[in-house]
Amino acid sequence: MDFAREFGLSPQVIEKDYTLGWLLAGIAANPEIGQSWVFKGGTCLKKCYFETYRFSEDLDFTLTNPEHLGEEFLLETFSQIAAWIYDNSGVEIPADTIRFDIYENPRGKNSAQGRVGYRGPMQRRGDTPRIKLDLTDDEVLVLEPVMREVHHPYSDLPEEGIHVRSYGFEEVFAEKLRALAERERPRDLYDVVHLYRREGINPDRALIMNTLAAKCQFKGIAVPTIEILANQPARIDLEADWKNMLAHQLPVLPPFQQFWDELSDVFDWLHETREKAVLGAVQAYGGGEMDESWSPPPMAHAWHAQVPLEVVRFAAANRLCIDLEYKNEHRLIEPYSLRRTRDGNILLYAVRHEDGESRSYRVDRIQGATATNVSFVPRYAIELTASGPLHVPGAMRSLV
Repeated sequence: MDFAREFGLSPQVIEKDYTLGWLLAGIAANPEIGQSWVFKGGTCLKKCYFETYRFSEDLDFTLTNPEHLGEEFLLETFSQIAAWIYDNSGVEIPADTIRFDIYENPRGKNSAQGRVGYRGPMQRRGDTPRIKLDLTDDEVLVLEPVMREVHHPYSDLPEEGIHVRSYGFEEVFAEKLRALAERERPRDLYDVVHLYRREGINPDRALIMNTLAAKCQFKGIAVPTIEILANQPARIDLEADWKNMLAHQLPVLPPFQQFWDELSDVFDWLHETREKAVLGAVQAYGGGEMDESWSPPPMAHAWHAQVPLEVVRFAAANRLCIDLEYKNEHRLIEPYSLRRTRDGNILLYAVRHEDGESRSYRVDRIQGATATNVSFVPRYAIELTASGPLHVPGAMRSLV
């Protein structure tokens, strides 16, 4: 319930995020599949890479052992995983809600789609909510997988954490570009732009492009360009479906045009014809001497503040202004940083959108903070969404 308040989302969405964490833990702990299934897709981004992101609803894996794509094997394995999850968390996965359908994919190979029902801490009545799994063994893995820690910001996080084998950052980036080229869905555009925006990450652009080329060759499609994407028939549906496919995963839906317009910057950056602007930190006076040893937690958590600070971080990540109520007045601000003074006060550093003036606001005195759909172009470095160091794989796998 704390997280539902922090993010401005329904408790059911947060419960699914919680259950996804435990399902990943169960998969990782299973001796049969833990080291041979490779996590990918939007939920991988949310749970393994980015602290402030859209909530996702399914789990995508590339399987390195084709023998695992059998209905009997999957049902037996997930029965074991369900028992492990119940013993470790209390989340119940009823046996009669575990379903796997094996089908022939467009490449003439087998893939599987699963449905796993659960009864989590909300103890909802009626239809059992479900998590979808998409499994395939014929996706090309270009780079070596990496071990990533799963973000599980809840009080029952195991002491040793949760770690899962996943796509590396460059492979995730290339895969999302390939998906955008092949189907042009709103979530792919949203993901690609966020991958580009991340501060503090300097991925190997040549490695991304080489990986993308290998994936497109495997799929039999052209390497995407902004011109190709703009002229495909799916471009019209991309804009039309923006709200329907994304709004329920986000506290506030950013404008479609903001993301589409930035896509050309992504391609220019990938082709190394432009560099990202290096912005300085926002400065604002007042509030006392700063505690230079403190920085906001790298991953989302429940702040228990008067206002939902994770909504502020979400707005910053999505370049959206905040309607801030402070001293009984409303201000439209661009959020940039959270800092702490030596006497323990947390300050929100921001810029007034109307005139560009820097300001600092004591968090304990903020009366309200709501994300708006008014977008802004950053004037300073956005420090609210800094990412931790990433492992960059150095070798490409064989494509044979």
